[in-house]
Parts: sequence; structure tokens; C-alpha cells
Amino acid sequence: MSIASYVVRSVDVVKEYQVEDFIKELLNIYNSNNKLIVVGAGRSGLIGRAFAMRLMHLGFNVYVLGDTVVPSLRPNDLMIAISGSGRTKLVITVAEAAKSVGAKVIAITTYVNSPLANIADMVVEVPGRTKISDQNDYYLRQLMGIYEPLAPLGTLFEVTTMIMLDAVVAELMVRLGKTEEDLKKLHANIEI
Repeated sequence: MSIASYVVRSVDVVKEYQVEDFIKELLNIYNSNNKLIVVGAGRSGLIGRAFAMRLMHLGFNVYVLGDTVVPSLRPNDLMIAISGSGRTKLVITVAEAAKSVGAKVIAITTYVNSPLANIADMVVEVPGRTKISDQNDYYLRQLMGIYEPLAPLGTLFEVTTMIMLDAVVAELMVRLGKTEEDLKKLHANIEI
């Protein structure tokens, strides 16, 4: 099995109702113009940055934790926390801080019983082999017909998450009535 085949099969594992609830929360944030902060560490953080950029192109009031221009969170703001393992200490700590000020937290993770998922108001479960691959990961791979790791560490989670988030952006474009031309208007225009 190839990585591409894995991602195609992952579509059957991602729970449609979780993605739909996620989209509804994003639309609520968009319509209220509340803040949205994306957080992830390492490569999950890179996936979060790409998603945040697309949300900015759609007109969201969005920031990436760790940048110097991140404002304070308030009640009714939203944090999207990405961690395949759901155990990344930085991500858990900031999710707890977000909850303490009344913001909502959405966790994107492979492990629905992880510390991050337990903190979150909502979980979007994304399959993937993570850096803490365990017995549950083994059984999931068996069900999907994968008998050896296809890629190192968290690659499968990250690739699958990126594709799922790009699909969310495409659906948001439809629901918000946005075109690629609309997104281009907010795209950086000082690139060389």
C-alpha cells in the first residue's frame, strides 16, 4: 500500500459528523468575527500554519500561536489544537490556558482518549501513525491492509490532516460563497 492509498482509505475512517460540527464552529467564529488561534508543535504546527493561512484568505480573524502578533483570547474565541498523539505538552498547556479564559478548544488528533482530547470541547479524529505508535495503531493498520509502516513517525497523521483541513477550506468556500478570486485578494501581494 502507498501513502496515497492510505489517505484515500482514511476518508472512510474520518467521522463525517465530526467534520460537519467542526465546519459549523468555524462558521460561528467567522460570523461573530471572534478570534481563532491555531496551535501545533513541530510538523503538526506546520500543518496548522498552512490551515491558518487559508482561513485568513477566507477572511477569518486567525492567528498562529508563537507568532509575535497573537492577541489575547477571550470567551467565545476558538483554539484549534493539532497533535497526532494528543500528548504534546506545549499543546496541552495552551489548550488548558484557552479553556481557563473561556475559549473553546477543538482538538485534531488520532487519539480520542488522549489528554488533549479530554480537555477539548470538540474532537476531530484523524487516523494516522504517530510518533507514539502503539497497539491500537497496529490494529488500525491491519484493518486498512497495511502491514508495515508506510512513512516515519507522524507523516501519515500530518498528510491526512492537511488533506482533511484543505477539504474543510473548500467546503467553507462554498458555504461562504467565496471564490478563488476572493481568496487571492487577501493573498500576500509583496512576494518576489
